[in-house]
Amino acid sequence: MADNKTSAGQKRGFKEFMRKQIVSLKRSPQRIPLFALVAAFLIYSLNLSVIANTTARINGANMGQCEFAAMLFSILSFVVFLRTFPRRKKADKVMLVLLSLMLAFLVFVDAVYLIRIETAVYRPDNPIIVDKNTIYISTAYNVVMAHIICVCVTAGLIALLPLYSKAIRKINTSIDVEGNESMATIDIGEDQ
Repeated sequence: MADNKTSAGQKRGFKEFMRKQIVSLKRSPQRIPLFALVAAFLIYSLNLSVIANTTARINGANMGQCEFAAMLFSILSFVVFLRTFPRRKKADKVMLVLLSLMLAFLVFVDAVYLIRIETAVYRPDNPIIVDKNTIYISTAYNVVMAHIICVCVTAGLIALLPLYSKAIRKINTSIDVEGNESMATIDIGEDQ
């Protein structure tokens, strides 16, 4: 008997937790692209040593600058994102344009980095061989490709924010309390 009460309480607790999360998401739907931006940053920053090793091994033109710019603009995009969507206010259009330019620049520097890797690996004279000692090159390629995908997903989520925020607001998060239907209106005015 006690196990049934515990599992029923856990179900209600989980339902209430999910309801609160949806209510919070209804108030600030810009959290969805923020999570995608956080994922892009984490993918890139947690694999920075692999990217740095690849830059040192290949030593292609502007690879170091691309790596630096990607890390810098990944951090700056957080600040701009938070300034773009202030709490309980409309999006700042100037900051939104700046954020879009930053995301486009991130994709550009990542694409240049990928081109440098491909050029070094597939060049006809003296190509860089990817073997067990230089496997980090293929890992860096995959990480930068995943970073591009996450940045593009973030940009898409920002562009589609007006559409799915309306859909999220339509979700019913009200609580039905038993016995509310039979309650009469209470007059709280002063008796004369």
